[in-house]
Amino acid sequence: MASVSVLLGASTPPEVLPSDQAVATAAELGRIADMAVYARSIVVREGAIYFLGKRDTARYLGILCAGTPLPGFTGVESTVSCDGMTASLQVCPVNAANAQTLRTQLPFLAPQAVGLRKSVGCGDRLGMATPGHVRAVRRGTMYPVFAQQSIREMKRTGRTPQQVLDDAMWGVFQEGWRDGYGADADHLKTVEDVEQCVSAGFVLYTFDPGDYVDDQAATQDLDILRRKVERLPWDELETTWSDLRRHYLGRTMDVGGFAVAFDEPTLLRAVAKYARAVSHAAQLYRYLAGRLGGTGRAYEVEVSVDETATPTSPAEHYFVANELKRLGVQIVSLAPRFVGRFEKGVDYIGDVAAFERQLRMHVAIAQALGPYKLSFHSGSDKFALYPIAARVAGELVHLKTAGTSYLEALRVVARTHPLLFRDILNFALERYTTDRQSYHVSAEAARLSATVEAMSDQELLGLLDTFDGRQVLHVTFGSVLTAKDTAQGERYRFRDRLLEVLQEHEELYYQALEDHFARHILPFG
Repeated sequence: MASVSVLLGASTPPEVLPSDQAVATAAELGRIADMAVYARSIVVREGAIYFLGKRDTARYLGILCAGTPLPGFTGVESTVSCDGMTASLQVCPVNAANAQTLRTQLPFLAPQAVGLRKSVGCGDRLGMATPGHVRAVRRGTMYPVFAQQSIREMKRTGRTPQQVLDDAMWGVFQEGWRDGYGADADHLKTVEDVEQCVSAGFVLYTFDPGDYVDDQAATQDLDILRRKVERLPWDELETTWSDLRRHYLGRTMDVGGFAVAFDEPTLLRAVAKYARAVSHAAQLYRYLAGRLGGTGRAYEVEVSVDETATPTSPAEHYFVANELKRLGVQIVSLAPRFVGRFEKGVDYIGDVAAFERQLRMHVAIAQALGPYKLSFHSGSDKFALYPIAARVAGELVHLKTAGTSYLEALRVVARTHPLLFRDILNFALERYTTDRQSYHVSAEAARLSATVEAMSDQELLGLLDTFDGRQVLHVTFGSVLTAKDTAQGERYRFRDRLLEVLQEHEELYYQALEDHFARHILPFG
Protein backbone atom coordinates (compact mmCIF):
# COMPACT_ATOMS: atom_id res chain seq x y z
CA MET A 1 0.00 0.00 0.00
CA ALA A 2 1.52 3.32 -1.12
CA SER A 3 2.55 5.79 1.59
CA VAL A 4 2.10 9.55 1.40
CA SER A 5 5.70 9.96 0.21
CA VAL A 6 5.15 7.44 -2.59
CA LEU A 7 1.96 9.20 -3.69
CA LEU A 8 3.75 12.55 -3.77
CA GLY A 9 6.49 11.13 -5.96
CA ALA A 10 4.28 9.14 -8.30
CA SER A 11 4.35 10.24 -11.94
CA THR A 12 0.86 8.86 -12.55
CA PRO A 13 -0.95 8.71 -9.20
CA PRO A 14 -4.33 6.96 -9.07
CA GLU A 15 -7.28 9.24 -9.84
CA VAL A 16 -9.23 7.71 -6.95
CA LEU A 17 -7.60 5.80 -4.11
CA PRO A 18 -9.06 2.38 -3.28
CA SER A 19 -11.10 2.63 -0.09
CA ASP A 20 -8.62 0.75 2.12
CA GLN A 21 -5.73 2.84 0.82
CA ALA A 22 -7.77 6.03 1.27
CA VAL A 23 -8.42 5.18 4.91
CA ALA A 24 -4.74 4.42 5.56
CA THR A 25 -3.65 7.58 3.74
CA ALA A 26 -6.18 9.65 5.71
CA ALA A 27 -4.70 8.33 8.96
CA GLU A 28 -1.18 9.20 7.81
CA LEU A 29 -2.21 12.67 6.66
CA GLY A 30 -4.06 13.16 9.93
CA ARG A 31 -0.87 12.52 11.90
CA ILE A 32 1.08 14.91 9.68
CA ALA A 33 -1.51 17.71 9.73
CA ASP A 34 -2.91 17.11 13.23
CA MET A 35 -6.53 16.74 12.12
CA ALA A 36 -9.12 14.07 11.41
CA VAL A 37 -9.02 13.66 7.64
CA TYR A 38 -12.05 12.68 5.56
CA ALA A 39 -10.77 9.71 3.57
CA ARG A 40 -12.99 10.29 0.53
CA SER A 41 -11.73 13.85 0.13
CA ILE A 42 -8.17 12.86 -0.77
CA VAL A 43 -7.05 13.93 -4.24
CA VAL A 44 -3.52 13.25 -5.54
CA ARG A 45 -2.56 15.46 -8.43
CA GLU A 46 0.77 16.69 -9.90
CA GLY A 47 2.96 16.33 -6.85
CA ALA A 48 0.33 17.50 -4.36
CA ILE A 49 -2.19 15.82 -2.09
CA TYR A 50 -5.37 17.76 -1.35
CA PHE A 51 -7.60 16.75 1.53
CA LEU A 52 -10.25 18.03 3.92
CA GLY A 53 -9.96 17.53 7.65
CA LYS A 54 -11.41 18.63 10.95
CA ARG A 55 -9.99 19.94 14.18
CA ASP A 56 -12.64 19.91 16.87
CA THR A 57 -15.64 21.27 14.94
CA ALA A 58 -13.74 23.39 12.38
CA ARG A 59 -12.92 22.06 8.92
CA TYR A 60 -9.68 22.86 7.09
CA LEU A 61 -8.29 22.35 3.62
CA GLY A 62 -4.96 20.58 3.72
CA ILE A 63 -2.42 20.57 0.88
CA LEU A 64 0.77 18.53 1.05
CA CYS A 65 3.34 19.28 -1.68
CA ALA A 66 6.60 17.67 -2.64
CA GLY A 67 7.94 21.11 -3.56
CA THR A 68 7.13 24.64 -2.51
CA PRO A 69 3.65 25.59 -1.24
CA LEU A 70 1.03 26.13 -3.92
CA PRO A 71 0.30 29.77 -4.76
CA GLY A 72 -3.15 31.30 -4.37
CA PHE A 73 -4.09 29.65 -1.07
CA THR A 74 -4.09 31.47 2.26
CA GLY A 75 -3.37 29.62 5.48
CA VAL A 76 -0.61 28.36 7.73
CA GLU A 77 2.44 26.94 5.95
CA SER A 78 5.01 24.59 7.47
CA THR A 79 7.67 22.08 6.48
CA VAL A 80 7.10 18.45 7.44
CA SER A 81 8.89 15.14 7.02
CA CYS A 82 7.21 12.21 5.26
CA ASP A 83 9.29 9.02 5.40
CA GLY A 84 12.44 11.08 5.13
CA MET A 85 11.03 13.29 2.37
CA THR A 86 10.72 16.99 3.13
CA ALA A 87 7.35 18.34 2.10
CA SER A 88 5.35 21.58 2.36
CA LEU A 89 2.10 21.52 4.32
CA GLN A 90 -0.60 24.16 3.94
CA VAL A 91 -3.52 24.19 6.37
CA CYS A 92 -6.13 26.62 5.04
CA PRO A 93 -9.50 27.83 6.31
CA VAL A 94 -12.53 26.83 4.25
CA ASN A 95 -13.29 30.37 3.09
CA ALA A 96 -14.46 31.82 -0.22
CA ALA A 97 -10.99 32.74 -1.47
CA ASN A 98 -9.60 29.26 -0.90
CA ALA A 99 -12.71 27.71 -2.40
CA GLN A 100 -12.24 29.72 -5.57
CA THR A 101 -8.58 28.75 -5.87
CA LEU A 102 -9.36 25.11 -5.18
CA ARG A 103 -11.92 25.07 -7.99
CA THR A 104 -9.20 26.18 -10.41
CA GLN A 105 -6.90 23.39 -9.20
CA LEU A 106 -9.60 20.70 -9.10
CA PRO A 107 -12.09 21.53 -11.87
CA PHE A 108 -14.51 18.78 -10.86
CA LEU A 109 -15.36 20.96 -7.84
CA ALA A 110 -16.76 23.72 -10.07
CA PRO A 111 -20.50 23.57 -10.82
CA GLN A 112 -21.52 22.65 -14.34
CA ALA A 113 -24.50 23.01 -16.63
CA VAL A 114 -26.95 20.15 -16.13
CA GLY A 115 -28.68 20.13 -19.50
CA LEU A 116 -31.45 17.66 -20.23
CA ARG A 117 -30.34 14.95 -17.83
CA LYS A 118 -32.93 14.02 -15.23
CA SER A 119 -31.81 15.80 -12.11
CA VAL A 120 -32.46 16.45 -8.46
CA GLY A 121 -31.93 19.70 -6.59
CA CYS A 122 -30.77 19.27 -3.01
CA GLY A 123 -31.42 22.49 -1.13
CA ASP A 124 -29.53 22.98 2.12
CA ARG A 125 -30.53 25.73 4.56
CA LEU A 126 -27.75 24.99 7.06
CA GLY A 127 -24.74 24.48 4.78
CA MET A 128 -23.95 21.04 6.19
CA ALA A 129 -26.15 18.62 4.25
CA THR A 130 -24.21 18.02 1.02
CA PRO A 131 -22.25 14.95 2.20
CA GLY A 132 -25.55 13.22 2.98
CA HIS A 133 -26.96 14.32 -0.37
CA VAL A 134 -23.90 12.90 -2.16
CA ARG A 135 -24.35 9.53 -0.50
CA ALA A 136 -27.98 9.38 -1.58
CA VAL A 137 -27.20 10.47 -5.16
CA ARG A 138 -24.61 7.70 -5.44
CA ARG A 139 -27.44 5.20 -5.04
CA GLY A 140 -29.44 6.46 -8.02
CA THR A 141 -29.14 7.80 -11.56
CA MET A 142 -30.23 11.45 -11.20
CA TYR A 143 -27.73 14.22 -11.87
CA PRO A 144 -27.31 16.31 -8.71
CA VAL A 145 -27.71 20.03 -8.18
CA PHE A 146 -26.02 20.25 -4.80
CA ALA A 147 -25.99 24.06 -4.53
CA GLN A 148 -29.58 25.26 -4.56
CA GLN A 149 -31.29 27.98 -2.58
CA SER A 150 -33.78 30.72 -3.31
CA ILE A 151 -33.04 34.35 -2.63
CA ARG A 152 -35.96 34.31 -0.18
CA GLU A 153 -34.38 31.47 1.79
CA MET A 154 -30.96 33.12 1.75
CA LYS A 155 -32.42 36.27 3.26
CA ARG A 156 -34.25 34.29 5.92
CA THR A 157 -31.17 32.32 6.93
CA GLY A 158 -28.70 35.19 6.66
CA ARG A 159 -26.63 33.43 4.00
CA THR A 160 -25.17 34.83 0.79
CA PRO A 161 -25.16 33.20 -2.66
CA GLN A 162 -21.40 32.72 -2.29
CA GLN A 163 -21.82 30.88 1.01
CA VAL A 164 -24.48 28.61 -0.48
CA LEU A 165 -22.29 27.65 -3.43
CA ASP A 166 -19.11 27.25 -1.37
CA ASP A 167 -20.78 25.19 1.37
CA ALA A 168 -21.99 22.75 -1.29
CA MET A 169 -18.54 22.62 -2.90
CA TRP A 170 -16.82 21.77 0.39
CA GLY A 171 -19.36 18.98 0.89
CA VAL A 172 -18.66 17.65 -2.61
CA PHE A 173 -14.93 17.72 -1.81
CA GLN A 174 -15.43 16.01 1.54
CA GLU A 175 -17.33 13.10 -0.01
CA GLY A 176 -15.10 12.73 -3.06
CA TRP A 177 -17.87 13.30 -5.62
CA ARG A 178 -16.21 13.73 -9.02
CA ASP A 179 -19.07 13.25 -11.46
CA GLY A 180 -20.20 16.87 -11.67
CA TYR A 181 -22.97 18.86 -10.06
CA GLY A 182 -25.13 21.88 -10.76
CA ALA A 183 -25.71 25.11 -8.87
CA ASP A 184 -29.22 26.60 -8.94
CA ALA A 185 -29.92 30.22 -8.05
CA ASP A 186 -33.57 29.61 -7.30
CA HIS A 187 -36.65 31.85 -7.50
CA LEU A 188 -34.90 34.97 -8.84
CA LYS A 189 -37.26 37.89 -9.24
CA THR A 190 -35.08 40.90 -10.05
CA VAL A 191 -31.96 41.88 -11.95
CA GLU A 192 -30.31 42.52 -8.58
CA ASP A 193 -31.06 38.92 -7.55
CA VAL A 194 -29.51 37.66 -10.78
CA GLU A 195 -26.40 39.79 -10.34
CA GLN A 196 -25.69 38.46 -6.85
CA CYS A 197 -25.75 34.90 -8.13
CA VAL A 198 -23.73 35.63 -11.27
CA SER A 199 -21.00 37.06 -9.06
CA ALA A 200 -21.03 33.94 -6.89
CA GLY A 201 -20.67 31.56 -9.86
CA PHE A 202 -24.03 29.84 -10.15
CA VAL A 203 -24.87 28.04 -13.38
CA LEU A 204 -28.64 27.43 -13.36
CA TYR A 205 -30.80 30.54 -12.97
CA THR A 206 -34.44 29.96 -12.04
CA PHE A 207 -36.53 32.99 -12.91
CA ASP A 208 -39.69 33.40 -10.86
CA PRO A 209 -42.09 35.89 -12.52
CA GLY A 210 -44.92 34.74 -10.26
CA ASP A 211 -45.58 38.29 -9.06
CA TYR A 212 -46.64 39.08 -12.65
CA VAL A 213 -49.06 36.16 -12.99
CA ASP A 214 -52.67 37.36 -12.82
CA ASP A 215 -54.50 34.52 -11.03
CA GLN A 216 -57.80 36.38 -11.17
CA ALA A 217 -57.84 35.95 -14.94
CA ALA A 218 -58.67 32.29 -14.40
CA THR A 219 -62.26 33.14 -13.42
CA GLN A 220 -63.03 36.65 -14.68
CA ASP A 221 -65.53 37.31 -17.46
CA LEU A 222 -64.44 38.00 -21.01
CA ASP A 223 -65.06 41.75 -20.98
CA ILE A 224 -62.69 42.19 -18.02
CA LEU A 225 -60.11 40.00 -19.74
CA ARG A 226 -60.31 42.05 -22.94
CA ARG A 227 -59.67 45.25 -20.98
CA LYS A 228 -56.70 43.64 -19.26
CA VAL A 229 -55.27 42.46 -22.56
CA GLU A 230 -55.58 45.95 -24.02
CA ARG A 231 -53.41 47.32 -21.18
CA LEU A 232 -50.56 44.82 -21.59
CA PRO A 233 -47.04 46.13 -22.40
CA TRP A 234 -47.17 45.12 -26.03
CA ASP A 235 -43.92 46.86 -26.86
CA GLU A 236 -42.09 44.66 -24.35
CA LEU A 237 -43.87 41.59 -25.69
CA GLU A 238 -42.79 42.55 -29.22
CA THR A 239 -46.13 41.58 -30.72
CA THR A 240 -49.76 42.68 -30.79
CA TRP A 241 -53.06 41.20 -29.72
CA SER A 242 -54.01 40.90 -33.36
CA ASP A 243 -50.88 38.92 -34.13
CA LEU A 244 -51.48 36.57 -31.22
CA ARG A 245 -55.05 35.99 -32.36
CA ARG A 246 -53.84 35.15 -35.86
CA HIS A 247 -51.23 32.77 -34.52
CA TYR A 248 -53.32 30.85 -31.97
CA LEU A 249 -57.02 31.05 -32.85
CA GLY A 250 -58.45 28.44 -35.18
CA ARG A 251 -55.34 26.28 -34.98
CA THR A 252 -54.89 22.94 -33.28
CA MET A 253 -51.37 22.30 -32.03
CA ASP A 254 -50.45 18.64 -32.26
CA VAL A 255 -48.14 17.74 -29.37
CA GLY A 256 -47.25 14.08 -29.31
CA GLY A 257 -50.71 12.60 -29.64
CA PHE A 258 -52.47 15.41 -27.79
CA ALA A 259 -54.24 18.38 -29.33
CA VAL A 260 -53.92 21.84 -27.80
CA ALA A 261 -56.60 24.15 -29.16
CA PHE A 262 -57.25 27.82 -28.43
CA ASP A 263 -60.67 29.35 -28.67
CA GLU A 264 -61.00 33.03 -27.79
CA PRO A 265 -61.81 32.56 -24.07
CA THR A 266 -58.87 30.18 -23.64
CA LEU A 267 -56.47 32.56 -25.36
CA LEU A 268 -57.78 35.59 -23.49
CA ARG A 269 -57.27 33.86 -20.15
CA ALA A 270 -53.79 32.65 -21.06
CA VAL A 271 -52.68 36.07 -22.28
CA ALA A 272 -54.21 38.03 -19.40
CA LYS A 273 -52.84 35.57 -16.86
CA TYR A 274 -49.31 35.02 -18.13
CA ALA A 275 -48.22 37.70 -20.65
CA ARG A 276 -46.68 40.03 -18.06
CA ALA A 277 -44.85 37.08 -16.51
CA VAL A 278 -43.45 36.11 -19.92
CA SER A 279 -42.27 39.68 -20.45
CA HIS A 280 -40.55 39.82 -17.05
CA ALA A 281 -38.82 36.47 -17.59
CA ALA A 282 -37.56 37.68 -20.97
CA GLN A 283 -36.11 40.82 -19.36
CA LEU A 284 -34.24 38.75 -16.76
CA TYR A 285 -33.01 36.37 -19.46
CA ARG A 286 -31.66 39.18 -21.61
CA TYR A 287 -29.84 40.67 -18.65
CA LEU A 288 -28.26 37.30 -17.86
CA ALA A 289 -27.32 36.64 -21.49
CA GLY A 290 -25.79 40.10 -21.74
CA ARG A 291 -23.90 39.52 -18.51
CA LEU A 292 -22.48 36.07 -19.30
CA GLY A 293 -22.70 35.76 -23.09
CA GLY A 294 -19.22 35.72 -24.58
CA THR A 295 -17.50 35.14 -21.21
CA GLY A 296 -17.11 31.42 -21.70
CA ARG A 297 -19.10 30.74 -18.54
CA ALA A 298 -21.87 28.18 -18.86
CA TYR A 299 -25.37 29.20 -17.86
CA GLU A 300 -28.86 27.79 -18.25
CA VAL A 301 -32.33 29.00 -17.35
CA GLU A 302 -35.47 27.65 -15.77
CA VAL A 303 -38.73 29.60 -15.64
CA SER A 304 -41.05 28.93 -12.73
CA VAL A 305 -44.72 29.87 -12.41
CA ASP A 306 -45.47 27.32 -9.70
CA GLU A 307 -46.06 29.66 -6.76
CA THR A 308 -49.45 30.81 -7.96
CA ALA A 309 -52.99 30.11 -6.80
CA THR A 310 -54.37 28.49 -9.95
CA PRO A 311 -53.02 25.52 -11.94
CA THR A 312 -51.31 25.99 -15.30
CA SER A 313 -53.54 24.34 -17.88
CA PRO A 314 -51.92 22.56 -20.83
CA ALA A 315 -53.02 25.43 -23.11
CA GLU A 316 -51.49 27.98 -20.75
CA HIS A 317 -48.28 25.93 -20.56
CA TYR A 318 -48.15 25.91 -24.36
CA PHE A 319 -48.70 29.67 -24.49
CA VAL A 320 -45.98 30.44 -21.92
CA ALA A 321 -43.38 28.15 -23.48
CA ASN A 322 -44.16 29.23 -27.03
CA GLU A 323 -44.01 32.92 -26.20
CA LEU A 324 -40.74 32.53 -24.30
CA LYS A 325 -39.36 30.76 -27.35
CA ARG A 326 -40.61 33.53 -29.65
CA LEU A 327 -38.80 36.10 -27.49
CA GLY A 328 -35.56 34.13 -27.70
CA VAL A 329 -35.61 32.76 -24.15
CA GLN A 330 -33.90 29.37 -24.16
CA ILE A 331 -34.97 27.26 -21.20
CA VAL A 332 -33.67 23.99 -19.84
CA SER A 333 -36.70 23.49 -17.61
CA LEU A 334 -40.08 24.97 -16.76
CA ALA A 335 -42.06 24.67 -13.54
CA PRO A 336 -45.79 24.94 -14.13
CA ARG A 337 -48.33 25.08 -11.33
CA PHE A 338 -49.52 21.48 -11.43
CA VAL A 339 -53.02 20.38 -10.43
CA GLY A 340 -53.46 19.45 -6.80
CA ARG A 341 -51.45 20.86 -3.93
CA PHE A 342 -47.66 20.75 -3.59
CA GLU A 343 -47.44 21.89 0.02
CA LYS A 344 -44.16 22.12 1.90
CA GLY A 345 -42.84 19.08 3.70
CA VAL A 346 -45.74 16.71 3.03
CA ASP A 347 -46.98 14.34 0.34
CA TYR A 348 -49.08 15.36 -2.64
CA ILE A 349 -52.63 16.45 -1.87
CA GLY A 350 -55.05 15.79 -4.71
CA ASP A 351 -56.27 13.34 -7.31
CA VAL A 352 -53.24 11.30 -8.39
CA ALA A 353 -54.98 10.01 -11.52
CA ALA A 354 -55.87 13.56 -12.59
CA PHE A 355 -52.27 14.61 -11.98
CA GLU A 356 -50.99 11.82 -14.23
CA ARG A 357 -53.43 12.66 -17.02
CA GLN A 358 -52.37 16.28 -17.08
CA LEU A 359 -48.68 15.48 -16.61
CA ARG A 360 -48.77 13.47 -19.84
CA MET A 361 -49.92 16.58 -21.69
CA HIS A 362 -47.32 18.77 -19.98
CA VAL A 363 -44.58 16.32 -20.98
CA ALA A 364 -45.83 16.22 -24.59
CA ILE A 365 -45.72 20.02 -24.75
CA ALA A 366 -42.21 20.09 -23.25
CA GLN A 367 -41.05 17.60 -25.89
CA ALA A 368 -42.71 19.50 -28.74
CA LEU A 369 -41.55 23.02 -27.82
CA GLY A 370 -38.15 22.14 -26.40
CA PRO A 371 -37.31 19.64 -25.39
CA TYR A 372 -36.98 20.93 -21.85
CA LYS A 373 -37.51 19.37 -18.46
CA LEU A 374 -40.52 19.75 -16.22
CA SER A 375 -39.45 21.02 -12.83
CA PHE A 376 -41.25 19.96 -9.68
CA HIS A 377 -40.96 22.69 -7.07
CA SER A 378 -41.81 21.92 -3.46
CA GLY A 379 -40.94 18.48 -4.74
CA SER A 380 -39.67 17.00 -1.49
CA ASP A 381 -41.75 14.31 0.21
CA LYS A 382 -44.13 13.88 -2.76
CA PHE A 383 -43.70 10.12 -2.64
CA ALA A 384 -47.04 9.37 -4.29
CA LEU A 385 -45.91 11.15 -7.47
CA TYR A 386 -42.34 9.98 -8.02
CA PRO A 387 -43.18 6.68 -9.76
CA ILE A 388 -45.63 8.55 -12.00
CA ALA A 389 -43.15 11.30 -12.86
CA ALA A 390 -40.43 8.74 -13.57
CA ARG A 391 -42.70 6.71 -15.83
CA VAL A 392 -44.28 9.62 -17.70
CA ALA A 393 -41.48 12.19 -17.92
CA GLY A 394 -38.47 9.91 -18.29
CA GLU A 395 -35.37 12.04 -18.55
CA LEU A 396 -37.34 15.28 -18.79
CA VAL A 397 -37.70 15.79 -15.05
CA HIS A 398 -36.07 18.00 -12.44
CA LEU A 399 -37.03 17.45 -8.81
CA LYS A 400 -36.45 20.33 -6.39
CA THR A 401 -36.14 19.80 -2.67
CA ALA A 402 -35.17 22.25 0.06
CA GLY A 403 -36.63 22.27 3.54
CA THR A 404 -36.74 18.51 3.92
CA SER A 405 -32.99 18.52 4.74
CA TYR A 406 -33.66 20.98 7.56
CA LEU A 407 -36.35 18.64 8.92
CA GLU A 408 -33.85 15.78 8.93
CA ALA A 409 -31.46 18.01 10.89
CA LEU A 410 -34.22 18.57 13.44
CA ARG A 411 -34.75 14.81 13.58
CA VAL A 412 -31.13 14.41 14.69
CA VAL A 413 -31.64 17.13 17.30
CA ALA A 414 -34.81 15.45 18.55
CA ARG A 415 -32.99 12.12 18.91
CA THR A 416 -29.89 13.44 20.66
CA HIS A 417 -30.91 16.70 22.39
CA PRO A 418 -34.67 16.54 23.00
CA LEU A 419 -34.73 19.62 25.24
CA LEU A 420 -33.29 21.74 22.43
CA PHE A 421 -35.80 20.27 20.01
CA ARG A 422 -38.63 21.06 22.41
CA ASP A 423 -37.44 24.68 22.63
CA ILE A 424 -37.27 24.96 18.82
CA LEU A 425 -40.73 23.45 18.45
CA ASN A 426 -42.32 25.82 20.96
CA PHE A 427 -40.70 28.80 19.24
CA ALA A 428 -41.87 27.52 15.84
CA LEU A 429 -45.42 27.29 17.13
CA GLU A 430 -45.23 30.94 18.18
CA ARG A 431 -43.91 32.03 14.78
CA TYR A 432 -46.04 29.86 12.49
CA THR A 433 -48.97 32.21 11.98
CA THR A 434 -46.61 34.90 10.71
CA ASP A 435 -44.15 32.74 8.80
CA ARG A 436 -46.77 30.74 6.91
CA GLN A 437 -47.94 33.82 4.99
CA SER A 438 -45.49 33.38 2.13
CA TYR A 439 -46.05 29.64 1.75
CA HIS A 440 -48.84 27.44 0.45
CA VAL A 441 -49.42 25.35 3.59
CA SER A 442 -52.50 24.23 5.48
CA ALA A 443 -51.16 22.92 8.82
CA GLU A 444 -52.77 24.30 11.96
CA ALA A 445 -50.52 25.10 14.91
CA ALA A 446 -53.49 24.87 17.27
CA ARG A 447 -53.69 21.14 16.63
CA LEU A 448 -50.17 20.80 18.09
CA SER A 449 -50.06 23.47 20.79
CA ALA A 450 -52.60 21.81 23.04
CA THR A 451 -50.66 18.56 23.31
CA VAL A 452 -46.95 19.41 23.02
CA GLU A 453 -46.31 20.04 26.70
CA ALA A 454 -47.73 16.66 27.70
CA MET A 455 -45.73 14.72 25.09
CA SER A 456 -42.75 12.57 25.97
CA ASP A 457 -39.46 13.06 24.12
CA GLN A 458 -40.23 10.02 21.98
CA GLU A 459 -43.66 11.37 21.10
CA LEU A 460 -42.12 14.71 20.12
CA LEU A 461 -39.75 12.91 17.75
CA GLY A 462 -42.82 11.42 16.10
CA LEU A 463 -44.09 14.90 15.23
CA LEU A 464 -41.53 14.98 12.43
CA ASP A 465 -43.65 12.36 10.69
CA THR A 466 -46.97 14.19 11.06
CA PHE A 467 -48.59 16.65 8.67
CA ASP A 468 -48.89 19.55 11.13
CA GLY A 469 -45.53 18.96 12.77
CA ARG A 470 -43.59 18.90 9.51
CA GLN A 471 -45.17 22.05 8.09
CA VAL A 472 -44.92 24.09 11.30
CA LEU A 473 -41.22 23.25 11.61
CA HIS A 474 -40.60 23.55 7.86
CA VAL A 475 -41.79 27.12 7.25
CA THR A 476 -40.42 28.63 10.47
CA PHE A 477 -36.80 27.80 9.63
CA GLY A 478 -35.86 31.43 9.01
CA SER A 479 -37.17 32.62 12.36
CA VAL A 480 -35.51 29.74 14.18
CA LEU A 481 -32.12 30.24 12.52
CA THR A 482 -31.99 34.01 12.95
CA ALA A 483 -33.58 34.42 16.41
CA LYS A 484 -31.24 36.29 18.75
CA ASP A 485 -30.84 35.79 22.49
CA THR A 486 -30.17 39.29 23.83
CA ALA A 487 -29.44 37.87 27.28
CA GLN A 488 -26.42 36.14 25.74
CA GLY A 489 -24.93 39.16 23.98
CA GLU A 490 -26.95 38.87 20.76
CA ARG A 491 -25.87 35.28 20.15
CA TYR A 492 -28.20 33.20 18.07
CA ARG A 493 -30.81 31.62 20.28
CA PHE A 494 -30.96 28.27 18.45
CA ARG A 495 -28.69 28.32 15.41
CA ASP A 496 -25.33 27.86 17.13
CA ARG A 497 -26.55 25.03 19.34
CA LEU A 498 -28.26 23.33 16.40
CA LEU A 499 -25.08 23.42 14.32
CA GLU A 500 -23.03 22.16 17.26
CA VAL A 501 -25.34 19.16 17.61
CA LEU A 502 -25.03 18.35 13.89
CA GLN A 503 -21.25 18.67 14.02
CA GLU A 504 -21.16 16.40 17.06
CA HIS A 505 -23.38 13.84 15.33
CA GLU A 506 -22.45 14.44 11.70
CA GLU A 507 -22.52 10.77 10.70
CA LEU A 508 -26.00 10.40 12.18
CA TYR A 509 -27.09 13.45 10.15
CA TYR A 510 -25.54 12.14 6.93
CA GLN A 511 -27.20 8.76 7.42
CA ALA A 512 -30.60 10.36 8.04
CA LEU A 513 -30.18 12.44 4.88
CA GLU A 514 -29.03 9.50 2.79
CA ASP A 515 -31.98 7.38 3.86
CA HIS A 516 -34.50 10.17 3.33
CA PHE A 517 -33.17 11.34 -0.04
CA ALA A 518 -32.87 7.81 -1.33
CA ARG A 519 -36.66 7.62 -1.02
CA HIS A 520 -36.82 10.62 -3.38
CA ILE A 521 -34.18 9.46 -5.86
CA LEU A 522 -34.58 5.71 -6.22
CA PRO A 523 -38.04 5.81 -7.87
CA PHE A 524 -36.37 7.61 -10.79
CA GLY A 525 -33.97 4.74 -11.45
